[in-house]
Amino acid sequence: MSRLGRFIDAAEENFIAAILALMTLVTFSQVVARYGFNSGWGGALEFTRVLFAWLILFGMSYGIKIGAHLGVDAVIRLLPKPLFRIAALLGAGLTVLYAALLFDASWFGTLFGLENKGSTGGAYAYVAKFYKLPIGMEDLKWPLWVQETFEVRERVPRWMPYVILPIGLVLLGFRAAQAFWMIVTGQKDSMIAAHEAEELVAENKDALKD
Repeated sequence: MSRLGRFIDAAEENFIAAILALMTLVTFSQVVARYGFNSGWGGALEFTRVLFAWLILFGMSYGIKIGAHLGVDAVIRLLPKPLFRIAALLGAGLTVLYAALLFDASWFGTLFGLENKGSTGGAYAYVAKFYKLPIGMEDLKWPLWVQETFEVRERVPRWMPYVILPIGLVLLGFRAAQAFWMIVTGQKDSMIAAHEAEELVAENKDALKD
């Protein structure tokens, strides 16, 4: 595996672990504060929502890496092996295209002359727009010491939670391209794990008897 691949693997796993730990810590502390001390943090709910969104968007790429995404391949499994491989490559390639379009559709509009037909923008432009606008989150606020030390506005800028959108799409495109190459080189047969549920049922069919 390349150095870049190892770095992305470690980053994904560490970020996912950190997000899960932070969600658990914030939720637990809020329960204790609310029912034990009749207090709490007003921005906790919005903060956990942001963390959950980050978890989902990190999970898109990580799911491809570990083969956790479920899919329906009953039809393409009936195809001859060469055609099945083409279908698997097509699926991986379309996922790369999907990630590229959602990241920034401007190149697509320029390529096909669709600039004035709604084919511009994307996650990158969306976050860049909020970066320029002084719009904050509804309930997320900086601690007072942060406001005084760094002279920032009271509310956390909206672009900060949203920055995961382009990051998640870049990671998704990377993992899909990686899966495409692994299919080409014969390291795996498809990008999805369509038979995961069947394998779990088979492994645990005698669990009730025991």
